[in-house]
Amino acid sequence: MIVVAGEALIDLVPGGATPPGGELPALLPRRGGGPYNTAMALARLGSPTAFCSRVSTDSFGEALLSGLRKDGVDTALVQRGPEPTTLAVASIGADGSAGYGFYVEGTADRLFALPESLPDGVTALSLGTCSLVLEPGASAYEALLRREAERGVFTTLDPNIRTGLIADADAYRARFRGWLPYVGLLKLSVEDALWLADSDDVDAAIQEWLTAGPAAVVLTHGGDGMSVRCRDGGGRAVPGERVEIVDTIGAGDTVNAALLHRLAGHDALSASALGTLDEAVWRDVLGFAARAAAITCSRAGAEPPYAAELI
Repeated sequence: MIVVAGEALIDLVPGGATPPGGELPALLPRRGGGPYNTAMALARLGSPTAFCSRVSTDSFGEALLSGLRKDGVDTALVQRGPEPTTLAVASIGADGSAGYGFYVEGTADRLFALPESLPDGVTALSLGTCSLVLEPGASAYEALLRREAERGVFTTLDPNIRTGLIADADAYRARFRGWLPYVGLLKLSVEDALWLADSDDVDAAIQEWLTAGPAAVVLTHGGDGMSVRCRDGGGRAVPGERVEIVDTIGAGDTVNAALLHRLAGHDALSASALGTLDEAVWRDVLGFAARAAAITCSRAGAEPPYAAELI
């Protein structure tokens, strides 16, 4: 089983073109949150998946859990609370890219507490996004990462930077570097890498991050595809899949899920196994993730594909 830990929230997505005359567009609620989307995508691809978070008991929270259960995600690790659900107001650019404004004060997912244990048989733990920024929950998620890595669970990290939530950029960058010894696979976008590196020399930053811990770093390049750099110095890349983009909401989360699912199919959910994968296997893994993300981009909101759509 793969455990995905982190926030579940509601995206408020524009329901159409902006009306003329300064009128506000209609906003449609959609289930979201990077870890939430990743868990849903994993389950749709056929991987046994559990979600670990704190979710509100309000109507949005009930809808979030209903969505997970519909796709077969195990919710036994979900904590509940009366606090409201986090809201993310999305704005969609002309190219389909999404920006967000967050409403996070006093929300349920910020109060996540470290669970006593994860179930037996956990093969991987995936974390990232807002959950590793907003305290006090961020410290609990960080403790979960460290504890599970130390007991041998394969871990993946997608920082998915939301600069509007990060009060002290230098402190966050330092904290990020402190996570790396506990991370098996680091996945991030070019934009995230540039921000975390605080430099235009992303190649040097990736090499530094690999030295600190991860066995591999997967970098997404938007419509230009994705690449991987391994600790042994090897690198591979695949082009993007051409598709008519509706929006990019959930595309990176779909990549997270597809990487984990395909690596599991190659029996490669360990740092040692990642280091032995040849070019053909990496091309298969990255290509599968690129195809899955393209399908997500072809429809509105975070709607990752089912396994049958990738045959």
